Amino acid sequence: MATEKVYPMTSEGKEKLEKELENLKSVKRKEVVERIKIARSFGDLSENSEYDAAKDEQAFVEGRISTLENMIRNAKIIQEDEMNSDTVTLGKSVTFIELPDGEEETYTIVGSAEADPFEGKISNDSPIAKSLIGHKVGEKVIVQTPGGEMNVKIVTVK
Repeated sequence: MATEKVYPMTSEGKEKLEKELENLKSVKRKEVVERIKIARSFGDLSENSEYDAAKDEQAFVEGRISTLENMIRNAKIIQEDEMNSDTVTLGKSVTFIELPDGEEETYTIVGSAEADPFEGKISNDSPIAKSLIGHKVGEKVIVQTPGGEMNVKIVTVK
């Protein structure tokens, strides 16, 4: 039997997933069922685009519920005391500058389940995070990106 994937995440990330799951189960699922009932009342289901759209949405909602349940069940919460203070690890925010004279960038490294680049949260599976993890403040690191190599210097780790 294959082993389940472990989803490393912060306690806040797990809480966010649990809230989304609760909303999908208690609100969204009921809304979709109601849409299906209404669409059925329109008659012939073979040419009923409202019915097809509602069924598609139901499949999406049920798939997302299944995914979230799996992620929550296999979550590994990152404990603060497991982290060395000046080393880049999962759950920490890292600020670096692109060398030779690039601008400063800050990202929080999180598990793939809670990654959101628009909020400055990058997955531990991303090229930047993979390159930075394990390095300390002041170190220069070569980051392999799809666009080529990038040289950076770690400024702070929080």
